[in-house]
Amino acid sequence: MAKKKKTEHKPREYSKRQLSQHKRQLRRQRLFFFGGIAIIVVIIGIILGGWLIGEYLPLHKTVIEVFDKKFDTAYYIDTLVFYGRNAATGDLTQIASSVAGQIITEQLLIQKAAELGIVVSDEEAAQYLQAVGMPVDAVTLNLAKGQLLPDRLKSMYFSNLVPATDNQVHVMAMLVESDAVAAMLREKIINGENFTLLAEEYAQNYYSKQNGGDFGWHPIDVLEGQLGSEIPLEYIKDMNVKPGDVSPPLSDNESYKKLGYWLIRVNEKSDEGSANVSAIYLSDEETAISVRSRLEAGEELAVIADTLSQYSPTKVQHGELGVVYNTENITDIFNGYVFSPTVEIGQWSQPLWDDALWSQGGAWVVKVVDRDEDRALSAEDRDTRIENLYSEWWTKMQEESASFLINHLLEDTELDQWAIERASRQL
Repeated sequence: MAKKKKTEHKPREYSKRQLSQHKRQLRRQRLFFFGGIAIIVVIIGIILGGWLIGEYLPLHKTVIEVFDKKFDTAYYIDTLVFYGRNAATGDLTQIASSVAGQIITEQLLIQKAAELGIVVSDEEAAQYLQAVGMPVDAVTLNLAKGQLLPDRLKSMYFSNLVPATDNQVHVMAMLVESDAVAAMLREKIINGENFTLLAEEYAQNYYSKQNGGDFGWHPIDVLEGQLGSEIPLEYIKDMNVKPGDVSPPLSDNESYKKLGYWLIRVNEKSDEGSANVSAIYLSDEETAISVRSRLEAGEELAVIADTLSQYSPTKVQHGELGVVYNTENITDIFNGYVFSPTVEIGQWSQPLWDDALWSQGGAWVVKVVDRDEDRALSAEDRDTRIENLYSEWWTKMQEESASFLINHLLEDTELDQWAIERASRQL
């Protein structure tokens, strides 16, 4: 059977007008297509640009520099979040400056310790964090290093700078009320009375009250921290002072004691609850007796109060407290005298001893019991010296590095607030 012949169709022929319309339609379609793409690209660009300007760039802006180590806003936010979770307050604004300072402190310690050859690896820091149940991330790793490095510096570096033995002195010392009291106690000690018993009764400084005046064996630099004054140290350092010597009264106008003496004059009492009062609070009994005599002789109260009073309201008001009320309860001794029904109006009181307020000044009595140029340091004194060396080193490092520690957030407060708000949302 013969195959059916395939019919061929001629291509449609367009008129010139139809062809022109067809081409215009294709151009419009292409225009709409590419125009739509352009609009989408613009929208995406706007979105990406907003994200870039509003999120990416601020998060990656350097806000803290410690030498060549830089920290961006993202790290600062993560640190804020970490400390915010453990803060007593939910307001990150209150802790933001201390958080920035903590970042600087940790990194400075890490860098300066490394210069001494002391490091804490990431692995060691991670082990520490896991042991205490904390997450491991960039923030907590630096935190862990900051926690571990001080002890490592002390044990591996500064301990090697402390000798096993050193020049030491065995000292007994006490700060007492005045030169007169110190002179009296010196005579008693020279005549064989027990220093410890006398210190328990007369000492006004904390250590002497606690240890009966016996400080034991120590290097001079350790004694300095315990005595708290250069006055007795100068006597102890004098190598002409021999074992067994007792110092003359060593006047100390800087040290404080919780002791003083009132001179009070009740000028008028209108009722039982108030009184018009002149008063002055003095460092010691001898001074109080002398000042009372001067006042009785007519010397001006204001001049004396301005120079000698140890209670600031009487100093500021030139000795004239004016009307006081028993509800003020300045001290029990003061109120007990002023509001006593038998108080003499217009007369200065005898010196009234009071241990409720502090006063400045006193005198030291020091006995050098013995000296040893090569005595083994106690474990406690070794620890004290190591702590002192570390503290001195750290203070020096902070001072020397100050110009290389930069907190840009101090100037860019808007970025700081943005970071705080972002961290707050995460919390």
